[in-house]
Amino acid sequence: MEYKRILLKLSGEALMGGQQYGIDPATLKAYCEDVKEVAERNVQVAIVIGGGNIFRGMQGATLGFDRVQGDYMGMLATVINSMALQGELEAQGVKVKLLSGLRVDPVSEVMSGKKAIQYLNEGFVVIIAGGTGNPFFTTDTASALRAVEIHADILLKGTRVDGVYSADPEKDPSAVKYDFVTFDEAYEKKLQIMDMTAFTLCKENGLPILVFDMNKKMNLMKVVNGESIGTMVGV
Repeated sequence: MEYKRILLKLSGEALMGGQQYGIDPATLKAYCEDVKEVAERNVQVAIVIGGGNIFRGMQGATLGFDRVQGDYMGMLATVINSMALQGELEAQGVKVKLLSGLRVDPVSEVMSGKKAIQYLNEGFVVIIAGGTGNPFFTTDTASALRAVEIHADILLKGTRVDGVYSADPEKDPSAVKYDFVTFDEAYEKKLQIMDMTAFTLCKENGLPILVFDMNKKMNLMKVVNGESIGTMVGV
């Protein structure tokens, strides 16, 4: 199946590349090249990126920060990453609109599903920052929410692993990769795909999730073309 409108979820940590912190320019450039290639195929692309390379709310809580304050700091970290994506995509000649669930004037416009869909229809790549705009929700949940809001065909979770396994393949060499798993099977097997809130939101709205290796060149294009890579989660 080929997809016409996708929501791409990226982790903030992915932008670190080989660094311990922050944004690696080479990784940022490579991701944006892949997005540009897909956008030029007239696929509508929305992106949600985390902020873990800069600050993670839960991490702040363990360091003594108030959880609510820490979560807002994490949301601002996603705005920084989203601005970096916007800047690199624009440098590559891609039309971009930056929306945010957290009001950050004059950096971004306030997110609304209607506005995002309008921009997607006009040919813009839409980056949605600021999480859900509320504490206690992860960027996984934000990506599920935004995907449902914009009526995306699929939620693509770009990771550094090539799919979902029965155990952590980096720790357990006997781990088995799934090509397809239902939402119910993922619940039963306690597979760590997305947090429970995000996962339930996708299930209740019939939104499939594809987990794939974003670090492998051309994988995003392969996914959009309907090639069988990664792990599909569906009904």
